[in-house]
Amino acid sequence: MSAFGSSASYWRQIDRRMGVAEPATLDGAVSAGRRTPDAGVTHQGMAPLSRRLLPDTAEVVAGDSLSIGGVEVATVAEEVGTPVFIYDEEHLRSRCREARRAFGDGVSFASKAFLCRAMARIANDEGMMIDVASGGELYVALRAGVPPERLVMHGSNKSTDELVLALDVGIGRIVVDSFDEIERLNRLLGRVAPATRPRVLVRVNPGVEVSTHASIATGREDSKFGFSLVSGAAAEAVDLLASRHSPVDLVGLHTHIGSQIFDLSAFGRTIDSLAPLVVTTGLTELCVGGGLGVAYTGDQREPPSLADWATAVRDACRVAGIPDSVRITAEPGRAVAATSAVTCYRIGAIKSVPLPSTDGVRTYVSVDGGMSDNLRPALYDSRYEAFLPRAVTASRPFAVTVAGKHCESGDILVRNGHLPQDAAVGDLLATPVTGAYGYAMASNYNKLLRPPVVFVGDGRYRVVTRGETYEDLLSLDVDEPALSHCVP
Repeated sequence: MSAFGSSASYWRQIDRRMGVAEPATLDGAVSAGRRTPDAGVTHQGMAPLSRRLLPDTAEVVAGDSLSIGGVEVATVAEEVGTPVFIYDEEHLRSRCREARRAFGDGVSFASKAFLCRAMARIANDEGMMIDVASGGELYVALRAGVPPERLVMHGSNKSTDELVLALDVGIGRIVVDSFDEIERLNRLLGRVAPATRPRVLVRVNPGVEVSTHASIATGREDSKFGFSLVSGAAAEAVDLLASRHSPVDLVGLHTHIGSQIFDLSAFGRTIDSLAPLVVTTGLTELCVGGGLGVAYTGDQREPPSLADWATAVRDACRVAGIPDSVRITAEPGRAVAATSAVTCYRIGAIKSVPLPSTDGVRTYVSVDGGMSDNLRPALYDSRYEAFLPRAVTASRPFAVTVAGKHCESGDILVRNGHLPQDAAVGDLLATPVTGAYGYAMASNYNKLLRPPVVFVGDGRYRVVTRGETYEDLLSLDVDEPALSHCVP
């Protein structure tokens, strides 16, 4: 804490200005007896962060400091700056290998969870295919050196340019999502010669409800994704693509029912719905998509493993009468990347706000990032935890709300969070389980700079995506003269 905010008299003045009767401690925490909405369902003697929320190689080294991949997190933050995404490379590789063992060849990494060239190379090196959902993701994977036949093209509204690029390079699979897309493919293939005859899967919406946030439930009947099974649209799409006049090879079906799924029986219900179509058409591939959940907080139960998921899917296929000759694949993304990373920030302000309606105080701990590097709390009400990398095993009695620096009241990273009592301005604060859909959803809102991405392992770190600069914010601007009729 700076000298400006280090004296007891300073904090007493702040308390008086905020209408707080009881004095705050030097770190801005409320007194132990005060009721606070940030306490949530837990008690004030909040336990240390659960180690299962940290990457595989995480260790506590001298001084209670966090190390990942043999590198102290504080060292990376000091040298690279904050905010920063710090990924455990061995964790990523281990989960890719686990997915390959569980599902075999054909299992894909869902790149929408997290993609840069380094990540694409890891997935490819460890034997996974990669699914891409845009021309941009396709371009990054190709530039990483991933063979096009090891890529799967997704998207509910693929543009003509995206399809042309996929066809030109000879992409491994195209997952067809609408009748308009079938028509678009037919027109394109009528006038261009692709590198190889396209192999496609039909995305089927099975009409299965799952227990997850409405925004990430994709398999219910009212969805923008896929062909409805119940209406007969899926069977019609199969007939069109399998006809002798079709310019593509229909090889299988694809489905995806949602994300953050812990109950594996949902996949069983999905397979029961799809089995008749698989069996009657004689198709040789079935992809069950992704969706396996992860624990984001210590009070969430342990999710099924990738191996558990694969076993449940294969057992359900067998019971439903799907032949063993059908290749069963999946597309894990979150389950591979989420727990592999932590995001580190600097605390810039600690503010206690009185709440007269509850006779309590909310303490905002403001950090130098926010919804521009983790949109999920604002978008899905997603829950996270916070901790201090300098005090990994310390108890966390200080009830806080971790806030970002954007001009939005909804820019909250951690509600009902807890930190050690001595948390102070200038401290490094970290949120775990941020390896999926953090950097992938990053933006320049308020012209904040997107953070760097660092991989750690074998006692060293490497920057795989540099942090942006202010000059980068101008790189897309075009200095054209103003329209003449607009000049005063």
